[in-house]
Amino acid sequence: MAGWRVYIADDQTLFRKGMSRLVRSFPNVAEVKEAENGKKMLELVSEQPPDVILMDLDMPVMDGVEATEKILAKYPNVKIIILTMHDNKQSIYYLMEIGAHAFLLKNTDPEEVKAAIESVIKKDFYQNDLVVDALRKGTIEQRKQKQNRPIFHNSVALSEREKEVVMLICRELTMKEIAEKISLSEKTIQNHRARIMEKLGVRNTVGLVKYAFESGLIH
Repeated sequence: MAGWRVYIADDQTLFRKGMSRLVRSFPNVAEVKEAENGKKMLELVSEQPPDVILMDLDMPVMDGVEATEKILAKYPNVKIIILTMHDNKQSIYYLMEIGAHAFLLKNTDPEEVKAAIESVIKKDFYQNDLVVDALRKGTIEQRKQKQNRPIFHNSVALSEREKEVVMLICRELTMKEIAEKISLSEKTIQNHRARIMEKLGVRNTVGLVKYAFESGLIH
């Protein structure tokens, strides 16, 4: 099927139906399916994995956190955009660690929903103020926790080229745009990205952005 497959998980029928109508209006979206909780979403994904899931956090039967953990463990290529009513930076930071690709408040503008879907498909993540604020707070908390205890692991060493690639990814450039900017092939940039992710032990681009904040590459 041409076009993107987008699934929506939310227990509030009015919100879910409204979001479904909105997403169906976006160009490149070919199919939209709905689930009222995480368990139903898992069933949908097992039948046919989508390109993107819009995942509410607060749902009965199975919440969005558990559903996200299970889906990303089994279907790592599925992009998950977390929908939340609250700016809970601790939850956002944790969900970044397990591999979620973007975060939106449920009262966000429709144009940002569109931008987030397009960005996670084309660039593997969507960076907004919600993500940046959570990264800053999470990084500060981690540094506080490490102040009074020894660190037993060595930090991962990236080459200057690898650091440059990470920083350009954090600026939300596509692989093609990065390749053009530093005069390398797109395939070479993809190989750099894969090696960096392997070195850092991260699942996706959000993990790279998280590393960049924690290591001080970006502020």
